[in-house]
Amino acid sequence: MSQLKCLVLLISFSMLGACTTLPLPSDAPEEQQVNHFAQVSPSKITAPAHAKKTPIKTAKKTESKSSKSNNTKKSAPKNLWQDIANHLNFNSQPHPRLQKRINWYLKQPNYLLSANKRATPFLFHIVQKVRKQGLPLELALLPFVESDFRLTARSSEHALGIWQLMPATAHHFGVTQNEWYDGRLDVLKATDAALAYLKYLHGRFDGDWLHAIAAYNSGEGKVFDAIEANRKIGKSTHFWHLSLPKETAEYVPKLLALSHLLKTQPKRFEIPMLANRPLSTALDIGQPFDFSVIAKLSRIDKELLHKLNKGYLRHRSPPTGPHVLLLPFSEEALVHKPFFANHFTLKYRVKRGDTLYRIANRYGMSLSALRSLNQKKDDFLRVGQIIKVSKTKAKMDLLVDYEISPFVVKREKPKVPLVEYQHTVSQGESLWSISQKYQVSLRNLTAWNKLGKRTLLKLGQVLTILRPQHHGEDNEINERDPLVDLELRLKQNSQR
Repeated sequence: MSQLKCLVLLISFSMLGACTTLPLPSDAPEEQQVNHFAQVSPSKITAPAHAKKTPIKTAKKTESKSSKSNNTKKSAPKNLWQDIANHLNFNSQPHPRLQKRINWYLKQPNYLLSANKRATPFLFHIVQKVRKQGLPLELALLPFVESDFRLTARSSEHALGIWQLMPATAHHFGVTQNEWYDGRLDVLKATDAALAYLKYLHGRFDGDWLHAIAAYNSGEGKVFDAIEANRKIGKSTHFWHLSLPKETAEYVPKLLALSHLLKTQPKRFEIPMLANRPLSTALDIGQPFDFSVIAKLSRIDKELLHKLNKGYLRHRSPPTGPHVLLLPFSEEALVHKPFFANHFTLKYRVKRGDTLYRIANRYGMSLSALRSLNQKKDDFLRVGQIIKVSKTKAKMDLLVDYEISPFVVKREKPKVPLVEYQHTVSQGESLWSISQKYQVSLRNLTAWNKLGKRTLLKLGQVLTILRPQHHGEDNEINERDPLVDLELRLKQNSQR
């Protein structure tokens, strides 16, 4: 009987000891969670990656197995940010620099919400690329640390884009840079190069991701020197103990703090909502194209096309490529667009041994997109059956002859002299009605007269209106002037 009591007491103490190491629930007050994180005993923290020296290939297999396991247990969250948060695994020792960055984020509750707007069309693709290579999902957060996900961010050292790639580094990892195109501004191409560079650094630093990420920021030479300096004096070579440039010393903690807050989700740190599915699709046009032609064919605003494809520096693609465009809808939605069906599909006759999966791979499509294009609810095929597949060659010329179409040329328009007119306000008139009468923008009308949009006009008040002067035009204003658009463009250009 006494032996039984001892056994029960022993089990109870073991369970109690295990409970003390459990993390706080995510709905605990942020102060408690932050303090809990900062006070964890170093002995409880997972050893740094460099101590384990885990090869990349091994990490990839582990990630692959865990992914399959998770997929069988439950479906992915509908919010991409929650999916990211569920798969963040970096561990680090508590440190004042880390706490400082956590506090900074907590004082900037709208930071991630704002950056998320810029990342919306791209983040899903970045996460998929990171996962495909079996890399830590924390790497998908680096564009927020590097550039706040500003598409055209440029440093004083000439680093460019969301990944802040230097020209030489980008060139080394296959990124094209010329007068037509700069792949550092192409989010998908830059992501491939950045991940390749990070993977290389991971190997150079014996599997220590903190060292690799620090080297991504400051260069591998500086990190190697710092490690060697600590070794000579018998000091720890863990990241927190290295003497590094101030920017790098704060860079890694910024990433770790963002990762920690996403995992713990304190009340003052709101994670954004973003659909956990592709919101844009890369389409290989397969030949030189002009943005004006693609905009007209696809019925997508040309400015939006430029915003999604910052890598193209002109109004047309380079003669020798690349010719890939990121379009603002999912692949399944794209295949139903007349633009795609008319110019980017061809008929394929099913052969013996074909499957939908093999055909989709052969023509660079997802299986779901191929099903959707052919309105198939199953994967059954019969030999000789005709189905539609995608192709990377349009059926028409996608370039504009700039000599005969000067309205699409990105060059200075000839200056047209502006003539000032006076309008006397009549009974019942408003700023809006007057802007419509003269076919000028309300913004211009209020700017010319230093008025607010909701200003109430007085009877007899005199307003100034600027119009381009045309040949043979007298002082009478033609209220149905066909060149109003030209005037608006001229005036808007003058205010930029």
